[in-house]
Amino acid sequence: MNWKNIQHCYIILIVYKMKGQNNIILKGSIIKLDTKGVMQRYKIKVHLNSVTSESVHLGVFLAIVGGFLDAYTFVGRGGVFANAQTGNIVLVGIEISKGDFVQALMYVPPILAFVLGVVVTEIIKKRSPLILIRDSARVILIIEIILLFIIGFLPNTVSDSFVNVVISFVSSVQICTFRKLVDSPYSTTMTTGNLRTASYEAYIAITKKNRESGIRSLRYFTIIFSFLFGAFVGGRATIYIGDKSIWIAAFILIFSLILFSIDEKICNSV
Repeated sequence: MNWKNIQHCYIILIVYKMKGQNNIILKGSIIKLDTKGVMQRYKIKVHLNSVTSESVHLGVFLAIVGGFLDAYTFVGRGGVFANAQTGNIVLVGIEISKGDFVQALMYVPPILAFVLGVVVTEIIKKRSPLILIRDSARVILIIEIILLFIIGFLPNTVSDSFVNVVISFVSSVQICTFRKLVDSPYSTTMTTGNLRTASYEAYIAITKKNRESGIRSLRYFTIIFSFLFGAFVGGRATIYIGDKSIWIAAFILIFSLILFSIDEKICNSV
C-alpha cells in the first residue's frame, strides 16, 4: 500500500464501517474490513512519520547546528551571521543610502545563495524519487553534510565571503525542508519567530489553563535553548579549533541522518 494515501483509505474504511458494512468489493474481490487493525497501523505510521522530520529531538539537533553555524561565521568568518538574510538586506539598504553601491553589492551574494537554496529544495522535493532516495529531507541532510565537510577542507586563502555564501545556501535548504515542529511552523536557523510563538503559547497556557499551549511553548523554548547551546559550542569550538570546527556541525547532521535510517527500518517492519 502507498502510505501517502493511507489516511484517505482509512477514512473510506471508516465510512463503510459506520454504514454497517464489514466487507468491501474492490475490482471483483471481496475484502473483509479490519478497521481496528487499519487504525492501529495508521496511528503507528503517523507516529513514525513524526519521529524524524517533524520531531522535537530532530529539531533540537538542527537548532544546535543552526546556532553553531551562526557562531562559526560570526567568530571565525568576518563577524557576520550567515543564516538569516535580514541583516544583509538591511546592510544593502544602508550602503545604498551612503551612495556606496560597490559595498552594497558585497552583501548580495549571500542573499542570492539563500534564494538558490529555496529553488534547489523545491526541485529536490519533486525529484528525490529519481535519485534513488525517496525522502527529500534525507537528501537535504546529505547535501548539508557534504558542503560542511568541504568548507572544513578549504585552505585559509579562500575568502570568508565565499564560505559565508555556502553557509547561507546550507541554511536556506535546512529552513525550507524542516519547517514544522510536530504540528506548528518553526525555524531551526533563527529564533525570532520561535521566541514569539513560545511567548504567545506560554501566555495562553497561563491565562487560559491550556495544556496544549503549554506543551507547544515548552517545545519552542527547547528549540530556542538548543540554538543557544549550539551558538555556545560553535563559538568555543571556532576559537580553539578554528575553521575545521565546522566538522562538528557536520557530525551532528550525520547523527540526524541516522534517525531517518532507523525510522525507515521501523516503518518497513510495520
